[in-house]
Amino acid sequence: MFRRLEGLFCVYKPSGVHWKLVRDSIEINLLKGLNATPLQPLPQGVRFLAHRGSETEAPKGLTLSAASVPVLSKHPLVTGPEFQNIRVGVGHRLDAFSSGVLVLAVGNGNKALNDLYRTRVTREYTLEGEFGTATDDFSHKGRVIERSTYGHITQDKLDRVLAMLEGVNQKALLMYSNVDMRSQEAYEMAVHGLLGPDGKSQPILTGLRCVHFQPPNFTLEVQCLNETQKYLRKFVHEIGLELRSTAACKGVRRTRDGPFTLQNALIHHQWTASDVVQAIGQYHSKKKDPHTQIKNPAFQPTEGIQSGFFMTSNALLNVCR
Repeated sequence: MFRRLEGLFCVYKPSGVHWKLVRDSIEINLLKGLNATPLQPLPQGVRFLAHRGSETEAPKGLTLSAASVPVLSKHPLVTGPEFQNIRVGVGHRLDAFSSGVLVLAVGNGNKALNDLYRTRVTREYTLEGEFGTATDDFSHKGRVIERSTYGHITQDKLDRVLAMLEGVNQKALLMYSNVDMRSQEAYEMAVHGLLGPDGKSQPILTGLRCVHFQPPNFTLEVQCLNETQKYLRKFVHEIGLELRSTAACKGVRRTRDGPFTLQNALIHHQWTASDVVQAIGQYHSKKKDPHTQIKNPAFQPTEGIQSGFFMTSNALLNVCR
């Protein structure tokens, strides 16, 4: 069971709970599950037992006989639980006020976790905002510092602002990729969806879309890289400023982290050793099966690149823009 626990899985972190509490709870549940499995039989040792002759017989001294007895020094009541520590690693973290997919690793899965995030995978969030209020920490629970009107805001105006901001972020994406856009290397990377920042960079939003608009409330779907939840709340505030109003973030929910989605996430009552083993097994089966393996969702190429037609370097620049 311990060997089957090595790998990656994801859980759903509720809002208002620190990610360390989630990790510690899962560590405790995994240790309980491991130590509750049937114990291996105690090793046997050879001891020589002394026997005295009967009182009616003439004393002939002691006689020794070999016997197999359990080694009590290996008994759980002496050594304690067999598993007392297990390493659970955490991927991209969520702050206490955010919810959603949190990727975890057990054992050798920590190495796979580092390899996964070196591939520059994107993450998706659902942001809930409210027009008309500005707070000191950009959330709806912060101290209100300004109120404004929002009746002039329409979904068409919001979509135009999102398109403008997405274009700005696409230019930043090309700037941090450190690749000559007129080279064959840039073309190959764009075909395979591998254009991305080389190493650390500022947060980059690779996709923006409004999925719900009912003033003063609105909901956005965001794809991003190198982000923090605080940055996303500030981004909602900046959208309000671009629309000549104010806005506060009511919720940040991560819906995807690389290949892990909400459908893969274990909710609180599933944070048990048996459910984690099953989730890790599904992850390994998807890695081995080429038909069900989830590809890197970062930087998907556009339709012009996917068509396979020859593109000049100038056309590639226009697509990237």
